[in-house]
Amino acid sequence: MKKIGAIILSTVLIAVLASGCGNNTEKSGNSASGGNAGGDTIKIGADLELTGGQASFGDSASKGAKLAVQQINDAGGILGKKLELIVSDNASKSEEATQIAQKLITNDKVVTIIGASTSTNTLGIVPVATEKKIPLVAVGATNPKVTVDERTNKVNDWVFRAAFIDPFQGQVMANFAIDSLKAKTAVIYTDTSSDYSKGLQKFFEETFKSKGGEILSQESYQQKDSDFKAVLTRIKAANPDVIYLPGYYEEVGKILKQAREMGITAPFLGGDGWDSPQLAEIAGADALKDTYMSNHYSPEDTATEVTSFVDAYKAANGGAVPDGMAALGYDALKLVADAISRAGEADPAKIKDALAATKDLQLATGKITLNESHDPVKAAVVLKFVDGKQTFETKVNP
Repeated sequence: MKKIGAIILSTVLIAVLASGCGNNTEKSGNSASGGNAGGDTIKIGADLELTGGQASFGDSASKGAKLAVQQINDAGGILGKKLELIVSDNASKSEEATQIAQKLITNDKVVTIIGASTSTNTLGIVPVATEKKIPLVAVGATNPKVTVDERTNKVNDWVFRAAFIDPFQGQVMANFAIDSLKAKTAVIYTDTSSDYSKGLQKFFEETFKSKGGEILSQESYQQKDSDFKAVLTRIKAANPDVIYLPGYYEEVGKILKQAREMGITAPFLGGDGWDSPQLAEIAGADALKDTYMSNHYSPEDTATEVTSFVDAYKAANGGAVPDGMAALGYDALKLVADAISRAGEADPAKIKDALAATKDLQLATGKITLNESHDPVKAAVVLKFVDGKQTFETKVNP
């Protein structure tokens, strides 16, 4: 009987201890009671493209975000705690981005997520963030439906972004084509597998037509295509003043290379999806002659906030010059950190409200105010490729 009594007592003690441990785990999680309240860190998740077709974007965004975390922690952290960045790879796939978001929230207990780098992958995260009530700050997603539900036309309360949106980016390049390049005709060559590309196509076309330009034809391709000669033959025959190519660097590089080899000399225009060091490697410097892209910032900008960011990034990354996605990753993390500081605690609901109230926050890509749609109001830049390298052409204010 004594042995039985001892066994029962031991069982009860184990159950009590397990219950206590369970309560401590919940307190250190991402519940509304204050994520990581019992720990020394505030956990932020990063759902990024570290492999796959947009790996260059995710790698840059990750490095930018890590720099921001380092700077914040070196300065003492936030609310007496250090930031802990948990970076996970969505493999450049929307379904993977969804699963990563679930893991970051459920297993890693993050209080907010930054990512992804592209619109399609970010749209895979939006439903999870909304359901779990965890703020999401998109890094490079520019499609309007990331922050505004296209079915209801209502703002996604839990979703914000660091990048400007496609309507602005499409307008910038259409205006540049007509006003600066004096183009009267254009062909649009769209990646129909990309929400990003289709969004830019729509807004470029609307603006170009509204200013008296003529769209001679609209052509299409899909990600992972490699032979574009048949379509380029039709484009060459159309003889447009400019060719608008809103896509990602991998296919864009191949298209530019093949187009120049076929004797197409018309200027090509694109968006921030071109922004990767790999573009010049794929296309070759000669193929990038007379090409232009819209972007979120230029490392050649002499503004204090830009030069300080560029210098710090170079020091942390072996002298590498930060591209636009690195700046956006940096800014997305800074947006979150500022919101946590103003919220007064690492509570997801309070962070959400603080993000919505962001105004005149000076970041690497400019001074940011989030509007009623949770989109940043800030300038864009147009970059020209010279000898395979991006050079600052002009800055366009909203």
